[in-house]
Amino acid sequence: MTETINSKKYDLEERTSRFGERVIELVNGIRPTHINKPIIVQLVKCSTSIGANYMEANGAESKKDFLHKISICKKESRETKHFLRMLISTNPEVSEKITTISKEAHELTLIFGAITRKR
Repeated sequence: MTETINSKKYDLEERTSRFGERVIELVNGIRPTHINKPIIVQLVKCSTSIGANYMEANGAESKKDFLHKISICKKESRETKHFLRMLISTNPEVSEKITTISKEAHELTLIFGAITRKR
């Protein structure tokens, strides 16, 4: 079931989960060469970590713990952007797909930055 942003308050847990899934889908279509493989491994780790840490933040035991986990989300989304850039350099044929995902990583970085500034 697909819901639009207008029909329901956007769920950041769902958004971060979908983001990780999109990265996994992307890298499943890339041949793991000796150069690509370590980039892919790091990319999958940091991109899926965003959602996991956001879920941890929602279960935080204190404001300090919450802010720490949100800061990790921001750090992991920035790291994701880095590895996406590296993947473009080794796989220019998928640069359009990577650029779209990179824009989402940038938006997530901004969202998590805004959350930390508001608290």
